[in-house]
Amino acid sequence: MNTETVELVLEPEDNNRLANLCSQFNSHLQQIEKRLNVDIANRGNQFKIKGSTEAIQAAEAILKKLFSEAEKVTVTPEHIHLFLQEANIEDVIDGDTAAESNDVVIRTKRGELKGRGANQKSYLKKIMENDINFGVGPDGTGKTYLAVACAVEALQSEKVRRIILVRPAVEAGEKLGFLPGDMAQKVDPYLRPLYDALYEMLGFERVEKLIERKVIEVAPLAFMRGRTLNDSFIILDEAQNTTTEQIKMFLTRVGFGSTAVITGDITQIDLPSEKMSGLKHVLKVLEKVNGISFTFFDAKDVVRHPLVQRIVIAYENYEREHG
Repeated sequence: MNTETVELVLEPEDNNRLANLCSQFNSHLQQIEKRLNVDIANRGNQFKIKGSTEAIQAAEAILKKLFSEAEKVTVTPEHIHLFLQEANIEDVIDGDTAAESNDVVIRTKRGELKGRGANQKSYLKKIMENDINFGVGPDGTGKTYLAVACAVEALQSEKVRRIILVRPAVEAGEKLGFLPGDMAQKVDPYLRPLYDALYEMLGFERVEKLIERKVIEVAPLAFMRGRTLNDSFIILDEAQNTTTEQIKMFLTRVGFGSTAVITGDITQIDLPSEKMSGLKHVLKVLEKVNGISFTFFDAKDVVRHPLVQRIVIAYENYEREHG
Protein backbone atom coordinates (compact mmCIF):
# COMPACT_ATOMS: atom_id res chain seq x y z
CA MET A 1 0.00 0.00 0.00
CA ASN A 2 1.35 3.45 -0.94
CA THR A 3 1.96 5.81 1.94
CA GLU A 4 2.29 9.55 2.05
CA THR A 5 2.85 12.25 4.64
CA VAL A 6 0.55 15.21 5.15
CA GLU A 7 1.05 18.25 7.38
CA LEU A 8 -1.85 19.61 9.42
CA VAL A 9 -1.89 22.86 11.41
CA LEU A 10 -4.60 23.26 14.04
CA GLU A 11 -5.60 26.89 14.59
CA PRO A 12 -5.69 28.83 16.81
CA GLU A 13 -2.56 27.74 18.61
CA ASP A 14 -3.67 26.98 22.17
CA ASN A 15 -1.43 24.90 24.43
CA ASN A 16 -4.27 23.94 26.79
CA ARG A 17 -6.45 22.66 23.96
CA LEU A 18 -3.51 20.80 22.43
CA ALA A 19 -2.67 19.15 25.76
CA ASN A 20 -6.34 18.17 26.11
CA LEU A 21 -6.38 16.78 22.58
CA CYS A 22 -3.15 14.76 22.83
CA SER A 23 -3.41 13.76 26.53
CA GLN A 24 -0.52 12.60 28.71
CA PHE A 25 2.24 10.82 26.77
CA ASN A 26 0.20 11.43 23.57
CA SER A 27 -2.08 8.53 24.54
CA HIS A 28 -4.99 9.92 22.49
CA LEU A 29 -2.80 10.18 19.40
CA GLN A 30 -1.62 6.62 19.95
CA GLN A 31 -5.24 5.45 20.10
CA ILE A 32 -5.90 7.06 16.70
CA GLU A 33 -2.63 5.68 15.25
CA LYS A 34 -3.47 2.13 16.33
CA ARG A 35 -7.02 2.18 14.94
CA LEU A 36 -6.27 3.88 11.60
CA ASN A 37 -2.80 2.43 11.04
CA VAL A 38 -1.14 5.83 10.70
CA ASP A 39 1.84 7.57 12.32
CA ILE A 40 1.19 10.95 13.93
CA ALA A 41 3.99 13.30 15.04
CA ASN A 42 3.45 16.79 16.36
CA ARG A 43 5.31 19.83 17.53
CA GLY A 44 2.88 22.28 19.10
CA ASN A 45 -0.05 22.75 16.78
CA GLN A 46 1.78 21.35 13.74
CA PHE A 47 1.04 17.68 13.00
CA LYS A 48 2.56 15.26 10.49
CA ILE A 49 0.40 12.27 9.56
CA LYS A 50 1.86 9.32 7.63
CA GLY A 51 -0.24 6.52 6.13
CA SER A 52 -2.54 5.68 3.25
CA THR A 53 -4.47 8.54 1.63
CA GLU A 54 -7.79 7.38 3.03
CA ALA A 55 -6.43 6.79 6.54
CA ILE A 56 -4.84 10.25 6.54
CA GLN A 57 -8.17 11.82 5.57
CA ALA A 58 -9.81 9.99 8.47
CA ALA A 59 -7.08 11.05 10.92
CA GLU A 60 -7.26 14.70 9.78
CA ALA A 61 -11.04 14.79 10.21
CA ILE A 62 -10.84 13.26 13.69
CA LEU A 63 -8.04 15.58 14.87
CA LYS A 64 -10.00 18.63 13.70
CA LYS A 65 -13.16 17.47 15.45
CA LEU A 66 -11.29 16.64 18.64
CA PHE A 67 -9.48 19.99 18.61
CA SER A 68 -12.86 21.71 18.37
CA GLU A 69 -14.22 19.56 21.23
CA ALA A 70 -11.12 20.25 23.33
CA GLU A 71 -12.16 23.89 23.70
CA LYS A 72 -15.39 22.87 25.47
CA VAL A 73 -14.88 19.53 27.22
CA THR A 74 -12.18 17.27 28.60
CA VAL A 75 -11.34 14.83 25.83
CA THR A 76 -11.44 11.20 26.97
CA PRO A 77 -10.61 7.86 25.33
CA GLU A 78 -14.37 7.43 24.89
CA HIS A 79 -14.51 10.59 22.73
CA ILE A 80 -11.71 9.19 20.58
CA HIS A 81 -13.47 5.85 20.23
CA LEU A 82 -16.79 7.43 19.26
CA PHE A 83 -15.19 9.72 16.67
CA LEU A 84 -13.34 6.73 15.26
CA GLN A 85 -16.71 5.07 14.72
CA GLU A 86 -17.37 7.84 12.20
CA ALA A 87 -14.11 7.20 10.40
CA ASN A 88 -15.50 4.77 7.82
CA ILE A 89 -13.43 5.68 4.80
CA GLU A 90 -16.45 6.30 2.58
CA ASP A 91 -17.78 8.86 5.05
CA VAL A 92 -14.66 10.85 5.76
CA ILE A 93 -14.23 14.01 3.71
CA ASP A 94 -12.63 17.17 5.00
CA GLY A 95 -15.11 19.75 6.24
CA ASP A 96 -18.87 19.81 5.70
CA THR A 97 -19.88 17.50 2.86
CA ALA A 98 -22.94 16.79 0.82
CA ALA A 99 -23.04 13.31 2.33
CA GLU A 100 -23.05 14.76 5.84
CA SER A 101 -25.81 17.20 4.96
CA ASN A 102 -28.02 14.21 4.14
CA ASP A 103 -27.52 12.64 7.57
CA VAL A 104 -30.60 12.21 9.71
CA VAL A 105 -30.38 14.54 12.72
CA ILE A 106 -32.58 13.75 15.73
CA ARG A 107 -33.22 16.48 18.28
CA THR A 108 -33.87 15.48 21.88
CA LYS A 109 -33.62 17.18 25.28
CA ARG A 110 -29.97 16.09 25.39
CA GLY A 111 -29.26 17.84 22.08
CA GLU A 112 -28.73 16.74 18.51
CA LEU A 113 -28.07 13.09 17.81
CA LYS A 114 -26.64 11.64 14.58
CA GLY A 115 -25.56 8.19 13.54
CA ARG A 116 -21.91 7.30 14.03
CA GLY A 117 -20.54 5.40 11.08
CA ALA A 118 -22.22 4.25 7.89
CA ASN A 119 -24.41 1.56 9.47
CA GLN A 120 -25.95 3.80 12.13
CA LYS A 121 -26.57 6.56 9.58
CA SER A 122 -28.22 4.12 7.20
CA TYR A 123 -30.31 2.68 10.06
CA LEU A 124 -31.69 6.10 11.03
CA LYS A 125 -32.50 6.94 7.42
CA LYS A 126 -34.33 3.64 6.93
CA ILE A 127 -36.41 4.15 10.07
CA MET A 128 -37.50 7.54 8.74
CA GLU A 129 -38.50 6.03 5.38
CA ASN A 130 -40.05 2.64 6.26
CA ASP A 131 -42.94 1.47 8.44
CA ILE A 132 -41.25 -1.73 9.65
CA ASN A 133 -37.52 -1.87 10.37
CA PHE A 134 -35.14 -4.49 11.70
CA GLY A 135 -31.88 -3.68 13.50
CA VAL A 136 -29.85 -6.84 14.07
CA GLY A 137 -26.45 -7.11 15.70
CA PRO A 138 -24.46 -7.33 18.94
CA ASP A 139 -24.99 -5.26 22.09
CA GLY A 140 -23.39 -1.83 22.09
CA THR A 141 -24.05 -0.99 18.44
CA GLY A 142 -26.75 1.58 19.28
CA LYS A 143 -29.61 -0.27 17.58
CA THR A 144 -32.03 0.09 20.53
CA TYR A 145 -30.83 3.53 21.66
CA LEU A 146 -31.27 4.99 18.17
CA ALA A 147 -34.72 3.40 17.85
CA VAL A 148 -35.77 5.10 21.11
CA ALA A 149 -34.36 8.41 19.82
CA CYS A 150 -36.45 8.08 16.65
CA ALA A 151 -39.52 7.31 18.77
CA VAL A 152 -38.97 10.40 20.92
CA GLU A 153 -38.49 12.58 17.83
CA ALA A 154 -41.68 11.17 16.25
CA LEU A 155 -43.67 11.86 19.44
CA GLN A 156 -42.33 15.38 19.89
CA SER A 157 -43.02 16.29 16.26
CA GLU A 158 -46.53 14.77 16.58
CA LYS A 159 -45.94 12.17 13.87
CA VAL A 160 -47.30 9.60 16.34
CA ARG A 161 -49.58 9.80 19.37
CA ARG A 162 -47.77 7.31 21.58
CA ILE A 163 -44.69 5.17 22.07
CA ILE A 164 -45.10 1.47 22.85
CA LEU A 165 -42.18 -0.49 24.27
CA VAL A 166 -42.37 -4.26 23.93
CA ARG A 167 -40.06 -7.04 25.04
CA PRO A 168 -40.44 -10.80 25.45
CA ALA A 169 -40.09 -11.78 29.11
CA VAL A 170 -38.27 -15.03 28.38
CA GLU A 171 -36.58 -15.26 31.75
CA ALA A 172 -40.00 -15.40 33.40
CA GLY A 173 -41.27 -17.88 30.84
CA GLU A 174 -43.92 -15.29 29.89
CA LYS A 175 -45.66 -16.28 33.18
CA LEU A 176 -45.71 -12.74 34.52
CA GLY A 177 -48.57 -13.42 36.93
CA PHE A 178 -46.09 -14.75 39.47
CA LEU A 179 -44.26 -11.41 39.63
CA PRO A 180 -45.47 -8.70 42.07
CA GLY A 181 -46.95 -5.37 41.00
CA ASP A 182 -48.99 -4.07 38.09
CA MET A 183 -48.21 -4.88 34.45
CA ALA A 184 -45.60 -2.13 34.05
CA GLN A 185 -43.83 -3.25 37.23
CA LYS A 186 -43.94 -6.91 36.19
CA VAL A 187 -42.21 -6.27 32.87
CA ASP A 188 -40.09 -3.34 34.11
CA PRO A 189 -36.83 -5.31 34.67
CA TYR A 190 -36.85 -6.50 31.07
CA LEU A 191 -37.31 -2.99 29.66
CA ARG A 192 -34.68 -1.19 31.73
CA PRO A 193 -32.42 -0.35 28.73
CA LEU A 194 -35.38 1.29 26.97
CA TYR A 195 -36.32 3.26 30.09
CA ASP A 196 -32.73 4.44 30.55
CA ALA A 197 -32.64 5.80 27.00
CA LEU A 198 -35.99 7.57 27.49
CA TYR A 199 -34.89 9.13 30.78
CA GLU A 200 -31.73 10.42 29.12
CA MET A 201 -33.62 11.96 26.20
CA LEU A 202 -36.74 13.32 27.92
CA GLY A 203 -35.88 13.53 31.61
CA PHE A 204 -37.22 11.33 34.41
CA GLU A 205 -40.24 13.44 35.39
CA ARG A 206 -41.50 13.85 31.83
CA VAL A 207 -41.19 10.14 31.12
CA GLU A 208 -43.11 9.28 34.30
CA LYS A 209 -45.91 11.72 33.38
CA LEU A 210 -46.13 10.31 29.84
CA ILE A 211 -46.36 6.78 31.25
CA GLU A 212 -49.14 7.90 33.62
CA ARG A 213 -51.07 9.36 30.67
CA LYS A 214 -50.48 6.18 28.60
CA VAL A 215 -48.60 8.20 25.98
CA ILE A 216 -45.68 5.89 26.66
CA GLU A 217 -46.88 2.34 27.16
CA VAL A 218 -44.93 -0.64 28.43
CA ALA A 219 -46.21 -4.03 27.31
CA PRO A 220 -44.90 -7.59 27.46
CA LEU A 221 -45.10 -9.25 24.06
CA ALA A 222 -47.54 -11.88 25.34
CA PHE A 223 -50.13 -9.15 25.98
CA MET A 224 -50.06 -7.69 22.46
CA ARG A 225 -52.37 -10.31 20.98
CA GLY A 226 -55.66 -8.96 19.61
CA ARG A 227 -54.56 -5.32 19.48
CA THR A 228 -54.17 -3.07 16.44
CA LEU A 229 -51.70 -0.24 16.97
CA ASN A 230 -52.40 2.92 14.96
CA ASP A 231 -50.46 6.22 15.10
CA SER A 232 -47.81 4.63 17.31
CA PHE A 233 -44.06 4.16 17.37
CA ILE A 234 -43.51 0.58 18.51
CA ILE A 235 -40.17 -0.89 19.56
CA LEU A 236 -39.78 -4.64 20.02
CA ASP A 237 -36.47 -5.18 21.79
CA GLU A 238 -34.61 -8.49 22.30
CA ALA A 239 -36.59 -9.96 19.39
CA GLN A 240 -34.22 -12.94 19.17
CA ASN A 241 -36.16 -14.32 22.15
CA THR A 242 -39.51 -14.34 20.35
CA THR A 243 -40.95 -17.52 18.89
CA THR A 244 -41.98 -17.63 15.23
CA GLU A 245 -45.64 -17.33 16.27
CA GLN A 246 -45.00 -14.36 18.55
CA ILE A 247 -43.12 -12.26 16.00
CA LYS A 248 -45.74 -12.96 13.34
CA MET A 249 -48.42 -11.88 15.83
CA PHE A 250 -46.45 -8.71 16.65
CA LEU A 251 -45.88 -7.71 13.03
CA THR A 252 -49.56 -8.09 12.21
CA ARG A 253 -50.47 -5.64 15.02
CA VAL A 254 -48.91 -2.70 13.16
CA GLY A 255 -51.66 -0.32 12.05
CA PHE A 256 -51.99 2.87 10.00
CA GLY A 257 -49.68 5.76 10.81
CA SER A 258 -47.36 3.54 12.84
CA THR A 259 -43.65 2.77 12.69
CA ALA A 260 -42.20 -0.42 14.16
CA VAL A 261 -38.56 -1.13 14.95
CA ILE A 262 -37.55 -4.67 15.84
CA THR A 263 -34.11 -5.11 17.40
CA GLY A 264 -32.18 -8.16 18.48
CA ASP A 265 -28.96 -10.15 18.47
CA ILE A 266 -29.28 -13.61 16.93
CA THR A 267 -26.11 -14.75 18.76
CA GLN A 268 -27.78 -14.21 22.17
CA ILE A 269 -30.87 -16.44 22.04
CA ASP A 270 -32.30 -17.48 25.44
CA LEU A 271 -35.16 -19.62 24.13
CA PRO A 272 -35.34 -23.34 24.94
CA SER A 273 -33.25 -25.27 22.41
CA GLU A 274 -36.29 -26.88 20.76
CA LYS A 275 -37.81 -23.48 19.86
CA MET A 276 -36.64 -21.56 16.79
CA SER A 277 -35.96 -17.85 17.20
CA GLY A 278 -38.70 -15.80 15.59
CA LEU A 279 -36.13 -13.18 14.60
CA LYS A 280 -33.92 -15.68 12.73
CA HIS A 281 -36.99 -17.06 10.96
CA VAL A 282 -38.53 -13.70 10.02
CA LEU A 283 -35.31 -12.41 8.48
CA LYS A 284 -35.61 -15.16 5.87
CA VAL A 285 -39.39 -14.88 5.44
CA LEU A 286 -39.46 -11.11 4.87
CA GLU A 287 -36.14 -10.47 3.13
CA LYS A 288 -37.80 -9.62 -0.23
CA VAL A 289 -40.87 -7.76 1.07
CA ASN A 290 -41.00 -4.12 -0.08
CA GLY A 291 -41.39 -1.46 2.62
CA ILE A 292 -39.43 -3.39 5.26
CA SER A 293 -35.84 -2.38 6.02
CA PHE A 294 -33.01 -4.45 7.45
CA THR A 295 -29.80 -3.13 9.03
CA PHE A 296 -27.15 -5.60 10.13
CA PHE A 297 -24.59 -4.37 12.64
CA ASP A 298 -21.31 -6.08 13.51
CA ALA A 299 -18.38 -5.65 15.86
CA LYS A 300 -17.01 -2.58 14.08
CA ASP A 301 -20.23 -0.72 14.94
CA VAL A 302 -19.86 -1.19 18.73
CA VAL A 303 -19.78 2.25 20.37
CA ARG A 304 -19.02 1.16 23.91
CA HIS A 305 -15.59 0.70 25.51
CA PRO A 306 -13.06 -0.48 22.88
CA LEU A 307 -12.64 -3.72 24.87
CA VAL A 308 -16.31 -4.53 24.24
CA GLN A 309 -15.63 -4.34 20.53
CA ARG A 310 -12.68 -6.70 20.84
CA ILE A 311 -14.74 -9.13 22.95
CA VAL A 312 -17.48 -9.22 20.31
CA ILE A 313 -14.89 -9.86 17.57
CA ALA A 314 -13.27 -12.64 19.63
CA TYR A 315 -16.63 -14.38 20.08
CA GLU A 316 -17.44 -14.01 16.38
CA ASN A 317 -14.07 -15.52 15.42
CA TYR A 318 -14.44 -18.39 17.91
CA GLU A 319 -17.95 -19.28 16.69
CA ARG A 320 -16.80 -19.10 13.06
CA GLU A 321 -13.87 -21.47 13.77
CA HIS A 322 -15.75 -23.92 16.02
CA GLY A 323 -19.13 -23.87 14.27
